[in-house]
Amino acid sequence: MRLTYVANPPRFTSVQDQAVVNRILERRARGPNGLGQLDRTLLHSPVLADGWNSFFGAIRKGALEGSTRELVICRVAALNNAPYEWMHHAPLAIQEGITEIGLKGLLTIEDEESTAVDNDYGAGLTELQIAVKRYTDAMTKHVAVPQGIYEGLVSQGLTEQQVVELTATIAGYNCVSRFLVALDVGEMNGKPIQL
Repeated sequence: MRLTYVANPPRFTSVQDQAVVNRILERRARGPNGLGQLDRTLLHSPVLADGWNSFFGAIRKGALEGSTRELVICRVAALNNAPYEWMHHAPLAIQEGITEIGLKGLLTIEDEESTAVDNDYGAGLTELQIAVKRYTDAMTKHVAVPQGIYEGLVSQGLTEQQVVELTATIAGYNCVSRFLVALDVGEMNGKPIQL
């Protein structure tokens, strides 16, 4: 880690800052010493930690299925080489119903010309999950999403609310992975991502 972690529990004297810690602990559903390394990094800026907690709490309460959300998070972690993010979310993806074959496929980074037929791009995934993976890849690698990829996504029956939440989840977890890797939260940079 490039910074020091805030103590666990933090030694804040400000009532407002302690309220931020309490909100984080409530969302994380952990005991008083339950702050993770990411939380203890973000708490260098309590106002930022509070906004982060609120935003990612909202992502977890939306209309997206848990399997879709965790698929996206794991794919972003793989694309951005963020092993800390992967380590925390791969077990959740399995818990939410992503198969081990599907999870393994999220680790494979294809070249721009590859297709599902070429290299098992969609192995272990449903048609919806393949469309979500393609959308995640486009947003993460290029930001702009080609119309065909977008149409493939909406053809799977997602509501406009789900498309908004999916897009926010992909964007949000790209932010998370970049934050984690830039500051080497969890001291995992350079370590391979594994199942």
